[in-house]
Amino acid sequence: MRIHHIIASSLLALAFGAQAGDEHKHGHDHGHEHQSLHGGIVTEAKDMDFELVAKPDQIALHVRDHGKPASAKGATAELTLLNGAEKTSVTLSPAGDSHLQAKGSFAVKSGTKVVALVTLAGKKPINVRFAIK
Repeated sequence: MRIHHIIASSLLALAFGAQAGDEHKHGHDHGHEHQSLHGGIVTEAKDMDFELVAKPDQIALHVRDHGKPASAKGATAELTLLNGAEKTSVTLSPAGDSHLQAKGSFAVKSGTKVVALVTLAGKKPINVRFAIK
C-alpha cells in the first residue's frame, strides 16, 4: 500500500509541475504583445489581456483574447479602487463590443491599486490586478 502512495504522489507532482511549466511557457509565447491600445495599463490573466483606462470621470476595461477583442456582451466587472486605507467599489457594464465602463467621479491617481473581478458571458470570474503609476 505504501508504494501506491509514493507512486500516486510522484504522478501528482509530475502533473502539477508539467502544468505549471505549460502555463509559464504559454504565458510568454502567445505570438502577441501585451501592449496598451487605449492608453491604459495592460495586465494578463487566464490567457487574456485586460487594459484598464482610469480617468477621474470614467473607468474603462478593454478585453482581448489572444490579441483579438473579446466580446463584452453579457459581461460584468466589479472593481475595487484602493488608495491607502480608502476603498471604493465600482461596477462596470458593457459599453461597446469589447469593453466595459462606468462614468462618475473616481479617485484614481498615482499609487492607486485596482482589483477587478471580471465575468465574461458563460465563463468563470477572473481576478485581475492593476497598479496606477
